[in-house]
Amino acid sequence: MKRYAAQQLVQLIIVVVGISPLSFAILHVIGDPVLLLLPQNAGRDEFERYRRLLGLDQPLGVQYWKFASRAVRGDFGKSWYADTPAFTLVMERMPATIYLTFAGLGVALAIALPLGVLAALRRHSFVDSACTVLAVAGQPMPLFWLGIMLIIILAVRLKALPASGYGTWQHFVMPAFCLGAFLAPVTMRLVRSGIIEVMNMEYITTGRATGVGERVVVAKHAFRNACIPVLTVLGLRFGQLLGGAIVTEPVFAWPGVATLTVESSATRIFPWCSAR
Repeated sequence: MKRYAAQQLVQLIIVVVGISPLSFAILHVIGDPVLLLLPQNAGRDEFERYRRLLGLDQPLGVQYWKFASRAVRGDFGKSWYADTPAFTLVMERMPATIYLTFAGLGVALAIALPLGVLAALRRHSFVDSACTVLAVAGQPMPLFWLGIMLIIILAVRLKALPASGYGTWQHFVMPAFCLGAFLAPVTMRLVRSGIIEVMNMEYITTGRATGVGERVVVAKHAFRNACIPVLTVLGLRFGQLLGGAIVTEPVFAWPGVATLTVESSATRIFPWCSAR
């Protein structure tokens, strides 16, 4: 176990070391933040002074080294746009993203578990075919398109839910459904496959032979054992839900980390350059 943990830690360090300079370089491609910080009629001397103040006049390698040397100490710099430490900005937005991710996970389970069990018990029936079509059609569905459709139908036309915002359970419904729809198809297919496989096991036949009802056999024996691989996959897919929030949050103006990332890109925030 210790050896496995050490290997995973080494791999994590390699990934971070590999991605960090690449991400740093890509962020600098989006433009010069000084052009947004100062008015267009500012003089050239003023632009140069602010570039020196932000450290943007130095070579890219020097800028990255200063950022990395501070980051390993927990200092990610200060955002000139919000006049707040970058780490504080992320931590302020993180709870909203975590809440939305868990809500999306709950929606995915609420959709996938009953449909997966129903499709497995009605194998090769119309219900099974309908669930399969739903899973195949839902998996490649773009989240931003689904979010826009929900806003148009539920918020604009029916006026049943708020189109954006954060604070009440009503604000959770549409963005959580978007994330849930992203994970539900895969989960439903796993549940269906697991139930079909488990229902052919000997202990299921033994349970039926004892006179136990079919519902008890499915709920107590088949479902519990079929969910073991599902839980494993859900743990791995949780990170993908966080990635799906990058698309979902801006659509619904959800004040999470993903929205902060989009805003930071638009305002060209380089927090590591704010201090020399």
